[in-house]
Amino acid sequence: MRLGVLDVGSNTVHLLVVDAHPGARPLPAHSHKAELRLAELLDGDGAIGPEGVDRLIATIMDALQAAEDKGCEDILPFATSAVREAANADQVLDRVRTVTGVDLTVLTGEEEARLTFLAARRWFGWSAGKLLALDIGGGSLEIAFGIDEEPDAAVSLPLGAGRLTSAMLPDDPPDPQDVRALRRHARAQIARTVGEFSRFGKPDHVVGTSKTFKQLARIAGAARSAEGVYVQRELSRASLEEWVPKLAAMTTAQRAALPGVSEGRSAQLLAGALVAEGAMDLFGVDELEICPWALREGVILRRLDHLPAP
Repeated sequence: MRLGVLDVGSNTVHLLVVDAHPGARPLPAHSHKAELRLAELLDGDGAIGPEGVDRLIATIMDALQAAEDKGCEDILPFATSAVREAANADQVLDRVRTVTGVDLTVLTGEEEARLTFLAARRWFGWSAGKLLALDIGGGSLEIAFGIDEEPDAAVSLPLGAGRLTSAMLPDDPPDPQDVRALRRHARAQIARTVGEFSRFGKPDHVVGTSKTFKQLARIAGAARSAEGVYVQRELSRASLEEWVPKLAAMTTAQRAALPGVSEGRSAQLLAGALVAEGAMDLFGVDELEICPWALREGVILRRLDHLPAP
């Protein structure tokens, strides 16, 4: 069957169309995305304002049209931290449902972590052993660890690259004191969770998912996306430690000129790098591998698991 996954995230609204059936890997057929930056559309009370809701609805309607054009039999719609944490989340969801007919499932942070972990486990397989998965989104950082398909521990922290950039890095280029404050803030939050994971022992394999990790790996010398998803891509902590001060000294425009960095995400790259560096340091990770699959694929895989076998 042809499925569409509609991901209303903190940075983008992304429709991923795949051909899938139980027991087979989902094959991407089409991708439709629009940068909405919901996390930046919150007002002083933490609510998504009328303009933001209208833009969200228009973006969802465009995605629905794309899904129809591509022949999707079903759509799996979900929202993450930007909607989850909005002060008026219930009203926003009601308005979206009334106007578009889409009933967005709002994932908890832990559900995000667990579904992303499932995707990473399926990609790397059982031979990866104890798996530690790190995912930096626009609104949150997800961490999950385990030896099975369900992680033994999974947490979500409000350390997304977009959230931290808008809240703590107002200048371009950033003020060094603001960069230091963000570094302290991120590491303090991550450090609180380390004990919850360390009791399960050291991971055999560490993976990073999300656009932030992919872009950091690319500027550190990993293969281009054009070379395909099966090319192994890695990111070392040593490379991050070299790049963080360089990124901190750059303007947004200068970061956008780096290989593999999109203009829309260049402003967030420094915050993402600080979170990535802090997580790898505090969890004792010298090197991680980039996983092509993440939350959207986890949602698809979970859905397929509940379909009857042909």
